[in-house]
Amino acid sequence: MRVSTRLLGSVATVVGPLALLAATPVAAHADAGPGLDHLTITVADSDNGSDGTYELECSPAGGTHSDPGAACGRLDELEAQGVDPFAPVADDARCTMQYGGPATARVTGTWHGRAVDSSYAMSNGCEIGRWQQMEPVLPATGP
Repeated sequence: MRVSTRLLGSVATVVGPLALLAATPVAAHADAGPGLDHLTITVADSDNGSDGTYELECSPAGGTHSDPGAACGRLDELEAQGVDPFAPVADDARCTMQYGGPATARVTGTWHGRAVDSSYAMSNGCEIGRWQQMEPVLPATGP
């Protein structure tokens, strides 16, 4: 019996600290949330005074974007709807042949732990709709 008690004591001495070490990365990851969402938005040829490069941070909302709270809220809303706001128009999409103007935008950075590098234009109906879906992350295109 004496050997069994000694063995159990040794196992508890080794396993206890290991269990604490195993739990540490989970706790550290949970605290690493703020600051993970950082996007750089560059707009050109908008003809409405919105050209420039803006920083957008979410969780908490901030940066040089004109309305970071609304922009982060829109991205969260799209995600809740199951929409990837950074996905390109599908290759087989049937788009109207309309031109929305010369405005272009590029969004780069990190959103919810994944790299983002997405371009936007007003070259056809699908691209116009994609841009408008991203308002107010991107500047409004209408009057």
